Amino acid sequence: MFADFGVLNYWTYLVGAIFIILVPGPNTFFVLKTGAAYGIRTGYLAALAVFIGDAVLMFLSYAGVATLIKTTPVLFNIVRYLGALYLLYLGLKMLWAVIKQKGGEHTHTADQRSTIFKRALTLSLTNPKAILFYVSFFVQFIDVNSTTPGLAFLILAVTLEIVSFTYLSFLIVSGSLVTRFVGSRKKLVKLGNSLIGLVFVGFAARLASLQA
Repeated sequence: MFADFGVLNYWTYLVGAIFIILVPGPNTFFVLKTGAAYGIRTGYLAALAVFIGDAVLMFLSYAGVATLIKTTPVLFNIVRYLGALYLLYLGLKMLWAVIKQKGGEHTHTADQRSTIFKRALTLSLTNPKAILFYVSFFVQFIDVNSTTPGLAFLILAVTLEIVSFTYLSFLIVSGSLVTRFVGSRKKLVKLGNSLIGLVFVGFAARLASLQA
């Protein structure tokens, strides 16, 4: 499928992409937490930021910038430490909000939505796992001898975004429904902030310990 467009082993790529998307990451947890705490609409706002961030990284990978980051330890370390610091900041901020009992009902102000969008976008753009994925896995399914490598790259990119959209939609809707079912959003959000905060701190430590 899509072999005429320069795509190699499309179905193998699809299966691999699904499994990689299912591996929990900072973006996944942030979207899940946002959907549960703020509702479906705001959850999709966070997901939109993730999609945009992924699209930017895909473009950079196609342009060769991601390869430069992988092969140049200094640049890789810059991205890695920036991502780790931001995850640590988010995790500690969530834990502090729980301690100060600010994890209750949330109002949907324009500034708040803008903050959520910026956080999700920053998480996506500073995710070394995504950059390494696009470099080491993504490009394996493109025929370098094809006359339309750009089209092949686009097909793989759109496929990945569809898989990501489906999975994030499940997280957003299920998280929001669980919140409504429990009927105590304040307690659930505080618990969610505590757990996600700890997870983000763990991701920060993991990213900081990665080897270039």
